[in-house]
Amino acid sequence: MVSEGTAPAGGLGAGRPLRVVIADDHAPTRSGVRASLEDGGFVVVGETSTARGAIDAAVAQEPDVCLLDVHMPGSGIAAAEELGRRLPGTAVVMLTHSREEDDLFDALRAGARGFLQKDMDPERLGPALRGVLDGEAALPRALVAKVMEEFRGRSGRRLSLKKRPRAELTSREWEIMELLGKGLTTEDVATRLFLSRGTVRVHVSNVVKKLQAPDRESALRMLRDD
Repeated sequence: MVSEGTAPAGGLGAGRPLRVVIADDHAPTRSGVRASLEDGGFVVVGETSTARGAIDAAVAQEPDVCLLDVHMPGSGIAAAEELGRRLPGTAVVMLTHSREEDDLFDALRAGARGFLQKDMDPERLGPALRGVLDGEAALPRALVAKVMEEFRGRSGRRLSLKKRPRAELTSREWEIMELLGKGLTTEDVATRLFLSRGTVRVHVSNVVKKLQAPDRESALRMLRDD
């Protein structure tokens, strides 16, 4: 994981124009982003002010990158989740004023590969997007530590049960079980984490198997007792 603006010299981002869709409900921001990217060799193939418009433009154009505002009408995070399903070959990157942890983690859960700040140096936007297309994650330096803390906190948790083999849950499995333990339904969890209900059920089934529990409620009781 790297911070914004760092990118290697070669890879997908080098040697050809890259196509991008820009979605932001603030027209001056769109204009500035467009100018910066076009100066950097990108081709802007779509420009819109709403999440729905971003989805429609991206599906029609199949760009290399879709650059989304987090809080535009319709929700940039919701658009990122839908684009991840429909256009897995398009990199989704958020461009926002927000420095809220909830926005950052919601965007990453929705499949965004970058979370950039609107007040960043415009000349660094193009290199940051090229870095994303070369397999890097673009995050502001101020938020990298938050991601690391979240990762360490979740991936480090292990469940050890008496008379049962050691069982380790993934961060996503812990997240889902914690929400179910708070009384949320499968549908509630799916909505909160931008997942399908089927995906939530698969994760729960995996947890039940790992814990050798007879059912979901038994698995939740085991976790509460840990």
